Amino acid sequence: MSIANVVRLPRRRDLRAVFERCAFETGFLLTVGDRAGIEGLLRRHDTRHSPDPVLLNQLLRYKLRISRGAREPVSPEFVVAGCRVTYRIADEEPHAGLLSMCPAPRPGHVLVASLLGATLIGMRHLQAAPLLRNDGRIDTVVVLDTMPPPDTDAA
Repeated sequence: MSIANVVRLPRRRDLRAVFERCAFETGFLLTVGDRAGIEGLLRRHDTRHSPDPVLLNQLLRYKLRISRGAREPVSPEFVVAGCRVTYRIADEEPHAGLLSMCPAPRPGHVLVASLLGATLIGMRHLQAAPLLRNDGRIDTVVVLDTMPPPDTDAA
């Protein structure tokens, strides 16, 4: 007799429950460009190379639905495409990367076409949110710092 550890990823309604409290309490803000970029990723199926494209697509669509529009120019404390973001996952050491709408992996980039990038976009400095993992676990990610894109005027 063998015991298998079956990994079950959250269903659609469970995904909603994971993010409802975070969105209600602190919210997510997307710029017009970020919203258009996410819609483009979904329309072109640029998420197809992620480990779980179905879950990622659901997360991105849900993020579009629950996020409010950001006033532009956006404050430098918000995570937007092109910014450098420093974040911590659970009790790990802090990580940093450039948030990118590019569908292909690049060194030093956090792709919006990943569960991590899809979670980070629209967050603000010191905001925490649940992070879905490819293995079915749910951790917490916290934005520690952001540096706006170099060509953006901060509010």
